[in-house]
Amino acid sequence: MKRSELSEFEVEEEGFKLKIKRDINGVPSAISRGSNPPFPLAESAPVPPPPQAATAPATSLAGAEELGITYIKSPMVGTFYSAPSPESKPFATVGTKVTENTPVCIIEAMKIMNEIQAETKGTVVEILVENGQPVEYGQRLFKLKQD
Repeated sequence: MKRSELSEFEVEEEGFKLKIKRDINGVPSAISRGSNPPFPLAESAPVPPPPQAATAPATSLAGAEELGITYIKSPMVGTFYSAPSPESKPFATVGTKVTENTPVCIIEAMKIMNEIQAETKGTVVEILVENGQPVEYGQRLFKLKQD
């Protein structure tokens, strides 16, 4: 996980779910759910929760209190691009008003450029990823204030 700079990996198949997450110390931990795991998980000493775990509920409550705020999330794993080409203007910047069909970015997956649409109405308040940054499925890309 360190070598590929992964912080979390999750796979689910036929009632079996495996989630591996690297904590702040870089120590992997595994969570397995299902009747018959395909391999035994190594026993290790309990890992104390990271310090930010104590503040996570407060952060999620603050996010829930943001009325009128929505997010455009990545529909796939790939590389985020804010414009169709390096010389072009970005699809969306802070202050851009978008509708359901407005293209907001491109996500490159397996050498295919996928144009991503907003799928909601609003005004871009914040762009949450950098141009050229890898993104994961469901990752927040844009923060919108709904109109």
